[in-house]
Amino acid sequence: MKNVIREKYNLIPKSQKRLADYFLENIDAIPFLNIYQIAEATQYSVASIVRFAQKLGFQGFSDFKSKITQSYKDSLKNQEIFHPLKIDKVKEHTLVMVANQDIKNINDTLNLIDTKTFDNVVDLILSSKRVYTMGLGISFLLSQILAYQLNQVGVDSYYFRSNSTSFFDQILFLNKDDLLIGFSFPPYSVETVEAAKFAKERKIRVISITNKSSSPITFQCVYSLIVKSENMLFTNSFSAISVIINALATECAKKDRNRAEKFLKEFKYITENFNQVLI
Repeated sequence: MKNVIREKYNLIPKSQKRLADYFLENIDAIPFLNIYQIAEATQYSVASIVRFAQKLGFQGFSDFKSKITQSYKDSLKNQEIFHPLKIDKVKEHTLVMVANQDIKNINDTLNLIDTKTFDNVVDLILSSKRVYTMGLGISFLLSQILAYQLNQVGVDSYYFRSNSTSFFDQILFLNKDDLLIGFSFPPYSVETVEAAKFAKERKIRVISITNKSSSPITFQCVYSLIVKSENMLFTNSFSAISVIINALATECAKKDRNRAEKFLKEFKYITENFNQVLI
């Protein structure tokens, strides 16, 4: 159902964009809410919610909710994979609170991630001539880590520099056989989003790793992996993002074992014969 909303997102009146965001971010809760509760939560009128459902192609809100409910029943959502820490003596300690927030981020991410989308992303990575990653701020560091992890399993990967040249300059060297993966988390970098748009215009496939289905970069992407990054500070936690990065590299190695083993063999040869320490 998220795909239905996303496909019609640009056709939705600007006045109802915030309502669309609410459904995208709370899709699993909709089966348990009535239209009046949604109206109260969003500050939209009941009539506006009905019109929104009709704009998406449904007869009304009941029809819209029915489809969401059926989709919810068919999914394996809301399974708590990791349990929060319960340490009575230090339950208010910052260490425990931060750890529990990260556990929640990982659980929420595992519930949000569509495994089919994840598998499609891996297939795109493996079928691309080269993989490029980009991001600014903490996203720049994450883009470096992903490029490094992919290189470790034999995928030809590079991260965009963020100093002397702009992302746009670097995109000029990409072609249709390449893949661009953009990291975009609040506050969303305008340059990253516009660079993704520019790449899309040049027929370069773009994938995003971001925090919600309606983040600005997602509308320029073939696929988006949604990762929760809530933090106690005014920054983004990267615990769940790290899980996704490791999972992508691991699945690439599993799906193309020959490529990964060849790289590891050559890596071992270099370290043993040229006295190099590579990290």
